[in-house]
Amino acid sequence: MSGMAIFVQEAGPVGAPVVVLLHGVGTSGWMWTKQVSELAADTHVLVPDLPGHGESNAHAWISIADTARLVAEVIAARAPEGKAHVVGLSLGGYVGVQLAATAPEVVASAIVSGVNVLPFPNPGRMRLMGTLIAPVMKWGPVLRANARALNVPPEDIDGYQSAARATTRQAFRKVSDEALGFRLPAQAKESRCPVLAVAGETEHDLIKRSLAEIAAAFPAGEACLAPGVGHAWNGEKPGLFTAMIRARITGAPLPEELIPA
Repeated sequence: MSGMAIFVQEAGPVGAPVVVLLHGVGTSGWMWTKQVSELAADTHVLVPDLPGHGESNAHAWISIADTARLVAEVIAARAPEGKAHVVGLSLGGYVGVQLAATAPEVVASAIVSGVNVLPFPNPGRMRLMGTLIAPVMKWGPVLRANARALNVPPEDIDGYQSAARATTRQAFRKVSDEALGFRLPAQAKESRCPVLAVAGETEHDLIKRSLAEIAAAFPAGEACLAPGVGHAWNGEKPGLFTAMIRARITGAPLPEELIPA
């Protein structure tokens, strides 16, 4: 099973700049539907389902570092020049940080949103909550509550629930536990990869405080806030999220709506 390739959706013209979109825990590449529909006009888009999620749910989750390795292999194999712009939100953001630090040779630029690199208060309690939630994570009322907490737009609720139900409980437990202890890789200080750390303005305080830590860890790091949105803001403000990605691909200034942090 460890040698099995993860599932990757592809869209957009071959030969165009390549962008890789990395999804959050408990969902799949489905969450990028709005970005893919816009970016695929002039960008080659790769959307992996990470281990334990979506079409890759038969591939057991091992670790953030192992998943970064798998994504690096996807980029090396499918990007014409072996490099891609990497965008990750939540779990995908953690993988993006790991990738930018440890495999900068495959990353043209990275956007990482919703990542915490600071110690959680009461991590034992958080781990217990993850253990208790895992057995009921696919239960309708729990999914609806999560969708409300993430401000999932009404038109996306069915897609969100389908993607969540494809996630394995093993992946959910291990990812939740690993994210609690995630710290910036030491290799970040040697990476030349441009990294943009982002958080929704209404996100958890630890995530917003992590912005400065992430930006300072990478020599070409910077940070900004997305106004008026929470964790899953690619669905709340898809146009702004897509414009941010385009700016990083083309080297244009970031959208003025984003707040420098």
